Amino acid sequence: MENINPKKSSNPAHRKSSAVNLILNVSIFILAVIILYMLYSIYVKLANNPGEGDTQANGQVASDIIQVEVLNGCGIGGVGDRFTDFLRSNNFDVVNMGNYVSFDVDECLVIDRTGNMANAYKVAKALRIKNENVIQQLNKDYFLDVSIVIGRDYFNLAPFK
Repeated sequence: MENINPKKSSNPAHRKSSAVNLILNVSIFILAVIILYMLYSIYVKLANNPGEGDTQANGQVASDIIQVEVLNGCGIGGVGDRFTDFLRSNNFDVVNMGNYVSFDVDECLVIDRTGNMANAYKVAKALRIKNENVIQQLNKDYFLDVSIVIGRDYFNLAPFK
């Protein structure tokens, strides 16, 4: 009579097939988790309502991150730094600072560069610049949302109050 060994066979093909199955099952699980996370992210993005004060009458909504350029148009040193610090402390992304083409600007201006005036009005509101001084000059060469030109009336605005 033959001696029957109760141990499982140590067939190398069987072990290789089990390892491949394990790797495939783990991969499927990881991909399922990623898909569920992406679906949740889409749901949250679509369900998120814009803030009340950041919507304009024409339906435009201000961005969460607004990239701003600060230009000194009054010629007073240090004013641009003060505006930059103020804007950054109010969660605006100041990406450029410099001088305007001239130093004879009487009133501060906020210039929309992308076609979303809601961004420009949000910046103007934070700085307490009049809505009449918000203008639009679209330029696809600019990689920013809003330009601020500091005028001689800078001392009446929020960074100096």
